[in-house]
Amino acid sequence: MYKIKRISMAILFALCITNVYAQKTTDANIVGHVLDKKTQEHIYYVTIGIKGTAIGTVSDATGHYSLNNVPAGTFTITAFCAGYESQEIEINTEKGKTIEVNFVLEEKSLLLEQVVISANKDEINRKEAVTLVNVVTPATFENTSSLCLADGLNFQPGLRVEQNCQNCGFPQLRINGLEGPYTQVLIDSRAISSALAGVYGLEHIPVNMVERVEVVRGGGSALFGASAVGGTVNIITKEPKKNSLSLSNTSNLIYGKTPDISTNLNATVVSNNSRAGVTLFASARQRSPFDYDKDGFSEIGKTNLKSIGFKGFYRTTSNSKLTLEYHTIDEFRRGGNNLNRPPHEADIAEQTEHSIHSGGLKYNIFFKEAKHALQVYSSLQHIGRESYYGAGQDPNAYGNTKDFSVVAGSQYTLRMKKFLFMPATFISGIEYSYNKLKDEMLGYNRTIDQKVGIYSVFAQNEWSNKQFTLLIGGRMDKHTLIAQPVVSPRVSARYAPISWLNLRASYASGYRGPQAYDEDLHITAVGGGGAVITLSKDLKPEKSHSVNFSVEFNKSWKKTAFLFLAEGFYTDLRNVFLLEETGKDADGNLLLERRNGAGAVVAGLNLEANIIPLKEMQINMGFTVQSSLYKQAEQWSESVAPQRKMFRAPSNYGYITAIYSPIKPLDISLSGVYTGSMLVQHFAGYIPKDTEVKTPAFFDMGFKIAYNFKLKENITLQLNAGMKNIFNSYQKDFDKGEFRDAGYFYGTALPRTVFVGVRVGL
Repeated sequence: MYKIKRISMAILFALCITNVYAQKTTDANIVGHVLDKKTQEHIYYVTIGIKGTAIGTVSDATGHYSLNNVPAGTFTITAFCAGYESQEIEINTEKGKTIEVNFVLEEKSLLLEQVVISANKDEINRKEAVTLVNVVTPATFENTSSLCLADGLNFQPGLRVEQNCQNCGFPQLRINGLEGPYTQVLIDSRAISSALAGVYGLEHIPVNMVERVEVVRGGGSALFGASAVGGTVNIITKEPKKNSLSLSNTSNLIYGKTPDISTNLNATVVSNNSRAGVTLFASARQRSPFDYDKDGFSEIGKTNLKSIGFKGFYRTTSNSKLTLEYHTIDEFRRGGNNLNRPPHEADIAEQTEHSIHSGGLKYNIFFKEAKHALQVYSSLQHIGRESYYGAGQDPNAYGNTKDFSVVAGSQYTLRMKKFLFMPATFISGIEYSYNKLKDEMLGYNRTIDQKVGIYSVFAQNEWSNKQFTLLIGGRMDKHTLIAQPVVSPRVSARYAPISWLNLRASYASGYRGPQAYDEDLHITAVGGGGAVITLSKDLKPEKSHSVNFSVEFNKSWKKTAFLFLAEGFYTDLRNVFLLEETGKDADGNLLLERRNGAGAVVAGLNLEANIIPLKEMQINMGFTVQSSLYKQAEQWSESVAPQRKMFRAPSNYGYITAIYSPIKPLDISLSGVYTGSMLVQHFAGYIPKDTEVKTPAFFDMGFKIAYNFKLKENITLQLNAGMKNIFNSYQKDFDKGEFRDAGYFYGTALPRTVFVGVRVGL
């Protein structure tokens, strides 16, 4: 804790120094309006900002805006609005003078002009980013009727969300064929999702707190951490942009009878001068347990989740901005049988009560016409969990877990008009992350007390213009459980020979540090006993080498547009982490040792197509073909031959979404997820001995119809209804009874489900 206090004091000192330095008054102002190029009508709620600074605002209900007391100098001012081409204008501001800058935006069918930050920790147009970044927008969550983050991530190429347990139903995100621990989950660009938070974290985050999700497949940026072997998922929380209020409710009936009800509230207040703003979000979800095969044991567990949070900003000066985010989540989850009794009176029970508190503080300051920028940040997360994982009415299976994570650091950015051979941006920084986890199951005399600290230094230089980008960078991490520092280099390049063609290539290395706590503990505990995991004395960090290459076509015509992307990926994993049984201790706990395997290779091809055949219609689809193989066959059971194929890694999977708006108030949406055949493990219990199963393929197709009523000038009412998994493509061979293997769960998350919803907004 002393180290954390020192870092906190350093951050506060930096804030004080930079804020004093930043206090300048210029009385330089910018005013103007934003018009639609075709209709010449004013566009409201357009984001206006000075590129490379914290200065920004939103056009009002009349399409006008103003920026007051901006720095003097030469800048680029930008206008961005979903559905329109962004526009940039170079301006010169002077002390004591007001200038007028007007924008005329052209409507764009495909939303390819998104501003993203996950490419290099700096805002950039997605089309010009050196790293391929896919964006999951609120429209995707809405059109697919997603209730939480896990529901909406299936609709991106290379991503697949799977359910891993009949009892608790925890989801796992796989990117490019690699299982969940290979993916780095960020909240507002901070890696504070710990090993514990990663188990249920994707379901804990309701969609109404999400502004967008940025996905980087492959090695990712060195700036975000070297552990992003499979990829990076950056959850950007709601930003306060305009005064608004919305309330919504979605009621699902699983298999037409079991309720799953979600209610969301959002409210935003922004000051008239856009100097301060705050957005509040709250969500509640209640899901009853569902028993598909009528054996008295749940296939989908009971859930009661409540979350509330806020995100606010304050522009301390014209060239500095303070941002604060906080949210808390409380969740009760229970699966198994005899759900109305205490868990130790059930034949099988998995019960967790999570209390999660997360928050982040960020301070940005810009100097000398935004050529220099400094960011100081810190994020915290605390999780308390009461749990029961047991079988056979075991009174010893209660557990208690405390988890604390902190990330703190500073980042410096230098923008150069020319460095060596073209314009360049240099980014460097330091970061410290710390995680303390204590997991106890006193009845089994099992305690895991895990402390991990990582000291990091990162730097990269990016040369870029409209046609070409070259990025060279790296990161050095000193992990407290690894003797030597780990260096992870990264090289990426982009070349656009013509405006509608982008070629990208990248290489990145990464690693996974050893840790004792893992979701394997949950799996083994459900079998009726505890497990103790130790680290091999010779355990080495798992390292990766990833190569990606992509070709992107992006062409627009008058009323139509087309995007096609082909991305090849290859990841070489070395010293892969494996668990090996070594016996049992005096208390009957299963002893497991984490050791290194020979390695593995994951390779494949992601395909993506976004098509606008008509102005009223948009179709998005993606498909992945891949191979996931260990370098040597691995033995997982004495009754099954060694296997080179990775489990739960289908050779092909994909998605499709489509929306059609024949008239402006009406939206008709279709969405589907295809999962190909795969190998899964089936442990003995309900069946006489361990075996491997080749699963059938699944196709989960759904639809939604929504109609928007305009009640008053600023008040809208939406009514919607639809169905998920129309064809009831669902697993048919679940284990039954108290000796079932709860991990033998694959395929789609839900059987056929109908839903209705309502939303009021102003």
